[in-house]
Amino acid sequence: MNRSVASKRSSWPRWARRGLMENIATAIIAIGFLMLFQPFALSLYTYSFVTMLAGAVMFIIISKFPE
Repeated sequence: MNRSVASKRSSWPRWARRGLMENIATAIIAIGFLMLFQPFALSLYTYSFVTMLAGAVMFIIISKFPE
């Protein structure tokens, strides 16, 4: 087993790694879902699909990031 490959650290900044960013993308999707099913403001309902779509696209892109 080649230890130099296994112990190689990623050059990506800590904030741009998959764990934190996937949680943020999931939270954006959840916010869009709550915006869709709230009965108070039409403007929140209007932008709910765009919010969920942005979260889903973010999640797809971030899933390619390193751990």
